[in-house]
Amino acid sequence: MHALEHHAEKIKTVYVAQKGANSKGALPKALFHQFHDKIKFLEEKWAQSMSKGGNHQGLLIEMDEFEESSFSEIKKNNFIVVLDGLTDVGNIGAIVRSAYALGAEAIIATGVKQLNFSAIIRSSSGAMLDMPFMIAPNILDSFNELGQLGFTVYGASMDGENVQNVTFEAKRVLVMGSEGKGLSKKVLSKVNQSVSIEMQHAFDSLNVSAAAAILIHRMGYAVK
Repeated sequence: MHALEHHAEKIKTVYVAQKGANSKGALPKALFHQFHDKIKFLEEKWAQSMSKGGNHQGLLIEMDEFEESSFSEIKKNNFIVVLDGLTDVGNIGAIVRSAYALGAEAIIATGVKQLNFSAIIRSSSGAMLDMPFMIAPNILDSFNELGQLGFTVYGASMDGENVQNVTFEAKRVLVMGSEGKGLSKKVLSKVNQSVSIEMQHAFDSLNVSAAAAILIHRMGYAVK
């Protein structure tokens, strides 16, 4: 729905799963008329097959290939999130959604060679279509350049300083590691300060997407 409402120029085909007489029920009337020439109706079984196991909710779209942003575009922003070794598209999508909603301006994924952008767009509720995003094969080079540009790198860590007590630099990078391994050694070597979320009860940690949302929210406001 977000893609249809805000990125109409990228839409190639709109597939609507037929459900009895109410075959256009998945689309609001205005969108149905707007994309009338691009709509194709499918039997439910074919829609399920096309969604590859996902929950299509009666609607699928074919659109232009997702294009990664360049590092030259990414580094123009003041608040960048780096995902170190995250591979779960559900978590990544949730982080993208929170980042877009809470004020982060760009995202770099590292420690992975490729990602399923289609799945991330779905799990981000379309926010990824509006968020500068790239995969960095050599994150150390990126960190070196960001350092030269005056960025301070904050790493999420269980033993870091309570995020509530930190005031952040205007040009800032938040690095989130995977739930299993945390931050990689090469990324840790570039972290200027570790930050953590204080728990109210004795508990190991939060889901990485929940932790990212809390940290992004704090870093969006507690700025020098």
